[in-house]
Amino acid sequence: MKVLISGGAGYIGSTIASALLDGGHTPILLDSLVTGRREFTKNRIFYEADIADRAMVRQIFSEHPDIEATIHCAALIVVPESVAKPYEYYKENVVKSMEFFKLLAELGQKRVVFSSSAAVYDVVPGFMVTEESPLRPLSPYSRTKYMMEMVLKDFCSAYGLNAIALRYFNPIGADPKMRTGLHIRYPSHLIGKLVEVALGREPVFNLTGIDWPTRDGSGIRDYIHVWDLAQAHIKAVERFDSVIEQGREEDAPYTVINLGTGKGVTVKEFVMAFEDVYGQKLPVSLQPPRPGDVAGSYANADKAARLLGWKAELPIEQGIADALKWGKVRDTIIHY
Repeated sequence: MKVLISGGAGYIGSTIASALLDGGHTPILLDSLVTGRREFTKNRIFYEADIADRAMVRQIFSEHPDIEATIHCAALIVVPESVAKPYEYYKENVVKSMEFFKLLAELGQKRVVFSSSAAVYDVVPGFMVTEESPLRPLSPYSRTKYMMEMVLKDFCSAYGLNAIALRYFNPIGADPKMRTGLHIRYPSHLIGKLVEVALGREPVFNLTGIDWPTRDGSGIRDYIHVWDLAQAHIKAVERFDSVIEQGREEDAPYTVINLGTGKGVTVKEFVMAFEDVYGQKLPVSLQPPRPGDVAGSYANADKAARLLGWKAELPIEQGIADALKWGKVRDTIIHY
């Protein structure tokens, strides 16, 4: 099948595109390249445009009327940046997504898979969250994801869309074939920072937040290999109608699914695992939390197993090894 991926030249979107190709499907990429990379569009059907460019979106569906689903990955994603630049985040993530979803409805493109985030969850006792756990997004970034879930659900009720919102936990690693990976030159995420230190691009790893109410004081996360994450999207588009039929909420053809491993790992534990894979100790500096940081959570992934027939397969050690491998080849693929 043909699948449109907005943000298809980004880290996750490009990995999903690779997984679609490997699964015998045809990805159609839409990306403005504001943060995405042209290198990730090579030998793929690609449209360089903003998701709010109605003429271009119409052109895509005119030229590919057999697109069967849309995966919406396009978004700004850096939590501290969202605190400093909330206007940009609400405009890019909310306002433009609203225009994009409304046009999809007008064009009769009913099947939407939305990249949401586990950052919408409140901190709960024990830190494991189900899709019914209380929500409390604490940064402009996470609030944009929360708002878009609400918008999308309302659009499903009013405009005939059907949607699956996938709440990602913490992606790590790279495409195992090294076609794509984390492309931000100066990454803010944990795995990117550790790789930068390991490869000598940064002098020290700043471990932010050491007084959270976790077993060792550092934040707790659910680290999922980006290739596992991509496979979940393949399941979502292949099984889309049955997922909506089985999982739909009472008032809309809409459902939310956690994508995680079901295992909570603290940041300190992750650093130790990274050092084990890398084979050396890293210089670590303990620092206060960044703006927008939270104690964290990990997934109950039972719903994904039930509706998607999916579960995470790759261990964090594989994610770390692939991230290190990608870090070594990144600059031969991406030309900054």
